[in-house]
Amino acid sequence: MSDVFPMPRAAGCPFDPAPGLSREPVSRVRLWDGGTAWMVTGYADVRALLSDPRVSVDVAQPGFPHTNAVSKARDARMKTLMQMDAPEHTVHRRMLTADFRIRKMEELRPGIQRIVDDLVDGMLAGPKPADLYEALALPVPSLVICELLGVPYADRGFFQRVAGELVMDGGDPARALAASEELNGYLEELTERKSAEPGDDVLSRLAVEQYRTGAMTRREIAVMGQLLLVAGHDTTANMIALGTAALFAHPGQLAALKDGADVAGAVEELLRYLSITHTEARRVAREDLVVGGQLIRAGEGIIAVKSTANRDPAAFPGGPGALDVRRDARHHVAFGYGAHQCLGQPLARVELQTVFGTLFRRVPTLAPAVPLEELRFKEHAVFYGVRELPVTW
Repeated sequence: MSDVFPMPRAAGCPFDPAPGLSREPVSRVRLWDGGTAWMVTGYADVRALLSDPRVSVDVAQPGFPHTNAVSKARDARMKTLMQMDAPEHTVHRRMLTADFRIRKMEELRPGIQRIVDDLVDGMLAGPKPADLYEALALPVPSLVICELLGVPYADRGFFQRVAGELVMDGGDPARALAASEELNGYLEELTERKSAEPGDDVLSRLAVEQYRTGAMTRREIAVMGQLLLVAGHDTTANMIALGTAALFAHPGQLAALKDGADVAGAVEELLRYLSITHTEARRVAREDLVVGGQLIRAGEGIIAVKSTANRDPAAFPGGPGALDVRRDARHHVAFGYGAHQCLGQPLARVELQTVFGTLFRRVPTLAPAVPLEELRFKEHAVFYGVRELPVTW
């Protein structure tokens, strides 16, 4: 147990899971505070764990595997959908299910297409090289989630700065907590305004149906909004930039995408191949259970490693360590599995399909402006990605 979880990816290929993850199907791993947790790496075992009611996402449970002091402090102060077990999780998730249903997300596709086209126009009209992260990857999901939630896009500088503190899985716990409080305060005030003058957006609906009726407090709605706002733009922004970098690093796959490979299928393969949740899916056992022949006792932490599950040859034959945009990868677990499967995945798919279906069609000569070796990766963040992606055309 020489490795401490989470481990750096860039020790090997920056698009691969950390080398230390690819070992036994079930093994012990050290944590930042000297504790240990069980690490589970195989596809079948990970899916089984993520749908097993005998494991909990409750971060307050003794033995839960926090990734560092920031993670522990942040989790202790704010309970979101991601930290709720049934039946509490079921009740809160149902409040949002209709807002992210597939049909509604498909209705957003023309608007998302206009956003992407406008941003590509702006990038092409600007200087070269450009930072694709700032020019396209970050603003696309930021604009979309702001419109969906009812958050003024003019405030993006504020919430992107605060979100940057929240998703960095290291550093000063006090700064992360202060950022969380700052964003909660902003969203509480916004909820109050939405209650007085509701619009056609998620926060307005929650303000009217939950806050006005006394079913939820402003703080509870703010915490829910914080999760949606932060996860709703940071995850997709990282996937756009990192996915583009991965295609640059695999010119044959980029050529296949340009030559007519199904964009929706290519997006599923990129999700599988990259699996950007750097801190993986963490749980704690409620009772004794056996995983992969290994007894895990009640109260012991578990890390279900989605990135290695998505590279399991038993689930993805034909060289799962390679990027293949023509692969059928729809059964990947990049969005999780079971009751806590990502609520926003229909939106993320529409955004990613629109971006990757537009970018190389509109800018067929798009190319990296620096070698892959010079890119800086987010090794100490909840979601893995590149800090910037200089491009030219």
